[in-house]
Amino acid sequence: MRALVVNCTLKPSPQTSNTEALAGTVVTALRGHGVEVDVVRAVDLDLRPGVETDMGQGDEWPAVHEKVLGSEILIIASPTWLGRPSSVAQRVLERLDAMLSETDDEERPVAYNRVAGVLVTGNEDGARHVISEISGALGDIGFTIPGQAWTYWHLGPGPGPDYLDDRRGHDWAASTGRAVASNLVHAARALNAMPVPAPPS
Repeated sequence: MRALVVNCTLKPSPQTSNTEALAGTVVTALRGHGVEVDVVRAVDLDLRPGVETDMGQGDEWPAVHEKVLGSEILIIASPTWLGRPSSVAQRVLERLDAMLSETDDEERPVAYNRVAGVLVTGNEDGARHVISEISGALGDIGFTIPGQAWTYWHLGPGPGPDYLDDRRGHDWAASTGRAVASNLVHAARALNAMPVPAPPS
């Protein structure tokens, strides 16, 4: 089984990413279940604006798209900015939108029978809103969102320390992250055993 984590931090490599640090707890848990995990930092790529799989010369989304199709599990990890998902997360969701019109050999939308989860960090409130927005978009595209397929970290409303600057809340975020990994893996196994069919015509 394979998983893809798309880190939607605004910080390009090699800057330290709090979102990647939190995602690391879930990556470790997934690997404990025998899952192969690939992590993509979207801001490092030239992801052109648009809602097509390939937006032309120089667009680096097609390679990410192939990684999505090669995975049973997708995790979108985003910081909270102004109480909303990052602009990078929005770009990723818009590019995933192309999958709505893509089907497999059995006429199923290609996101069917894949599961997805969400990770959020931030030094301000709004994590639950960000989880709802991203989960809702992924569900629209066709991914299955298991119960409690999310974790987050922040220390309440207003500005404050970053995830890597303050140990408070880490134990809860990590234990919830381990539940995320377990829920995603077991839901993916269930869908593999009994796939969702194509929508009725």
